[in-house]
Amino acid sequence: MKNYIVLLFTIFTFQFAIAQSECAMIEKTLQNYIEGSSYNKLKMLESAFSENATLYLTNKEGEFNVFTPKAYVAFFKNSEYGKFNGRHGKILAIEVIKDIANAKVEISFPKKKMVYIDLFLLKKTKNGWNIISKTATRVDNEKSN
Repeated sequence: MKNYIVLLFTIFTFQFAIAQSECAMIEKTLQNYIEGSSYNKLKMLESAFSENATLYLTNKEGEFNVFTPKAYVAFFKNSEYGKFNGRHGKILAIEVIKDIANAKVEISFPKKKMVYIDLFLLKKTKNGWNIISKTATRVDNEKSN
């Protein structure tokens, strides 16, 4: 019986360690997204996405649009590389199920008093973890601007 308990504990510890390392790799992908979009680092930002990712976003007029990673990255192309643009990002949650994951990230613009929640779907491939889908919604009180 003692051997079974030790075996179960070892398996649990091994699984926990694997899950922790997967979360660390997902965090790296999300940090590439956060830093790339906050400091106008286009290659870093684009590296967070799979080539065929789909981004579902709402524009200022409230219209729903679908973007490719290249189109999304182009939003930052006229900004100075490496210069902070006011976007603060914070990872709120990550859930991993084998080779897929979802994540929630808060993106805030304190000077503009704007806060968004970004939801991501990620997939693990031979090249690591990449964002395969993204959507976002504004959660601050929009009337305060």
